Amino acid sequence: MNMQGLEASPKASRLHIGLFGRRNAGKSSLLNALAGQPAAIVSPVPGSTTDPVEKTMEMAPLGPVVLIDTAGVDDEGQLGRQRAERSLRALRDVDVALLITEGNSWSDFERRLLRLLADEGIPFAVVRTKCDLHDAASLAERPGDLPGNILVADVSTVTGEGLAALRELLVRLAPGAQDTPPPLLHDLLPENGLVLFIVPVDSGAPKGRLILPQAQCLRDCLDGRKLALTATEKEIAPALAALSRRPDLAVCDSQVVHVAARELPPSQPLTTFSLLMARARGNLTQLAQGAAALSHLRPGDVVELREACSHHPQKDDIGRVKLPRLLAKIAGGPVTTRMLAGKNAESDDDPRPKLVIHCGACTLTRRQMLRRQHDARARGIPMTNYGMAISYAQGVLERVLSPFPDALQAFGEALKKERESVSSFSKLKRSSL
Repeated sequence: MNMQGLEASPKASRLHIGLFGRRNAGKSSLLNALAGQPAAIVSPVPGSTTDPVEKTMEMAPLGPVVLIDTAGVDDEGQLGRQRAERSLRALRDVDVALLITEGNSWSDFERRLLRLLADEGIPFAVVRTKCDLHDAASLAERPGDLPGNILVADVSTVTGEGLAALRELLVRLAPGAQDTPPPLLHDLLPENGLVLFIVPVDSGAPKGRLILPQAQCLRDCLDGRKLALTATEKEIAPALAALSRRPDLAVCDSQVVHVAARELPPSQPLTTFSLLMARARGNLTQLAQGAAALSHLRPGDVVELREACSHHPQKDDIGRVKLPRLLAKIAGGPVTTRMLAGKNAESDDDPRPKLVIHCGACTLTRRQMLRRQHDARARGIPMTNYGMAISYAQGVLERVLSPFPDALQAFGEALKKERESVSSFSKLKRSSL
């Protein structure tokens, strides 16, 4: 077991910094210089970088970050154009970007990147590399069409000149407090609040450790100076009996939500790890609205299942086995599910899905999850997540949404609209017969 990996900050909690520019502009050399090690291949041969390269590290004074090196946007040939397009897709995954140029080089490629970064609302700066090879007079001039409010840094990966200043500049570019995601759960609890975690230990549980959402929620309680008790779904009654007061909140794995809802008193506030992750990583209210589409799922409908990571499916995999089974229960017959796993999986509207259901997104940043929600809305397709779909199938979604009044209200209103729409369609169909 890799203890370093267990002790490190999860990727989803790190600032993602993307390096973009033309081939041989010095992107890989800059990544290596910032990382302090040869993480990316450096070569005078154009096109050495193919797929985006990620380097996880601690960078003072920023803290935990992920540096993403990309292929040149001016790559040529059929394969080169594919590499360039993948680089541009990586724009959607970064919190901050560096537009890399060699000296004062400035062309349509840089102008296109500048427009894309501005359109995406990504904080960025222009970094002019190899400043040791250019005289100060030439670097004193900015390209005429480069807006004056764009930050510019000059660096040399050979001499180290400008690297310290670039790190300070990245601090200025980093998203502010207004963009910080909410805590996972400690803000839902009073002072000295108590939470009961209900964690199943079955064949799907990793040996010797908790899964990421469970571990992160426990750490969030410690950060917020809250109290926590952890038990399996089979020890709920003994856990409650061991306490001198009722928990302020119970949090369970979605797969045992029906057990938790049955074993806990109706007055006990209850939610799931999946909903807590949805609030921290994306827009919980919009996902609750999307869950209302489950109410008119019918046999044969297409449902797009999305997972942030790629993992080896188990025999009773949630997304590939359990969820399709529950969707069939909701629809009254089998539905057609289409699984898209990994960061670069492309959605397909042929045939058009009735609904998108996303995993808990524990490996995505907030920006990455919000982007996926935005893409679903742009396609005109409602989107919810695994935990909400499971809770809906078990008849307890409104209960697990109750700690989040805005999301509960959004679900109720969307559900009412869905039912009114179905009723209107049925009346219209009967009148046409």
